[in-house]
Amino acid sequence: MAKSDDISVFILSNDAVCSECGRELVRSAWMTLTPEKEVLCLACADLDHLIFLPAGDAALTRRSRKYSTLAALVVQWSRARKRYERQGLLVEAEALDRAEQECLADSEVRERRREREAVRRAALDQTYVESFAQRIRELFPDCPAGREQIIAEHACLKYSGRVGRSAAAKDLDEAAVRLAVVAHIRHVETNYDQLLARGQARREARAQVEAEIARTLGRWSA
Repeated sequence: MAKSDDISVFILSNDAVCSECGRELVRSAWMTLTPEKEVLCLACADLDHLIFLPAGDAALTRRSRKYSTLAALVVQWSRARKRYERQGLLVEAEALDRAEQECLADSEVRERRREREAVRRAALDQTYVESFAQRIRELFPDCPAGREQIIAEHACLKYSGRVGRSAAAKDLDEAAVRLAVVAHIRHVETNYDQLLARGQARREARAQVEAEIARTLGRWSA
């Protein structure tokens, strides 16, 4: 079950434009709103690392929400009912894994994960991902082993709008690759998600973890 203070993500009924990056969001794209009611794509809202869990399995949803520090309620406008209707939740991958362990038998867990992994692999250009990961290792030689692959796969997912899909990133531009690493550090190495989950404004939360991100970049670049 979603909490009353969860962030809301809307499935668009009409085209829109992200107020921060200028990306065009076509009908059925996902977006959220700033406190000033400006449109943000999920990448700019720092929600694109979350996994979508469709509505329908109450136990799995309840447990996933329980274990996810940051979550977002996904809704869509129903023209027939004239109201927003819940479609599911965006939750952290680790929370979903833990919830599945509790809800399903081991064989079912493995099958569910295989299905998700097959979908994820289909959306990755493995050659590009490997090049991106190698570039991360070149720029940040002391980042933890294997982390470059995780960052590359997240950043380069097709159709995601993430930094790895930009033209500069495809040229392995240092600034674009650095943005992908910074985004990873923000979510994994700081308490940024916890700040968002407590209702802190995105810009304030980013400013609060900026120094910690800089220190981590320094360690990884040594």
